[in-house]
Amino acid sequence: MRQLSNRAIRLPHPFRVLCGMDGIASTESLIRRRTIAHTILTATVLLAAALFFFPPTSASLYPACPIHQFLHTDCPGCGSTRSLAALLHGHLREALRQNALFVLLLPFALTAAAKSYRRAIRPGPFRWPQPPASALYATLAAAAVFTLARNLPR
Repeated sequence: MRQLSNRAIRLPHPFRVLCGMDGIASTESLIRRRTIAHTILTATVLLAAALFFFPPTSASLYPACPIHQFLHTDCPGCGSTRSLAALLHGHLREALRQNALFVLLLPFALTAAAKSYRRAIRPGPFRWPQPPASALYATLAAAAVFTLARNLPR
């Protein structure tokens, strides 16, 4: 008779199991992963359509930035919604004026999202894209410099 080892069995986190990211390539987890990926894609398309038809310049349903509201300074994300709405209408210059950092980082974010979507719908274990630490530090440094530059007195 085989003896069980004394090592503890590490159970996966419930969210990882729900999303099928537990490393087990079962059919059930693949179906669950695909359902979640398709739902997120559909929600993103619907939110982009809402932003296209109800831009922040004409609709007041978008929340104000709490950092700008209480500290009276522009955070790195201030103007991102207006910038995305301008991009959806094809106004690149206006989008850059609203938030240049967002416009410059958007292609990288879309590429990472597309890779994650592709990995989620394919069979096999799911892994999130792992950008190098230097890229993350460079992005944080760029956001800090951007925030300082956009809040300088004119």
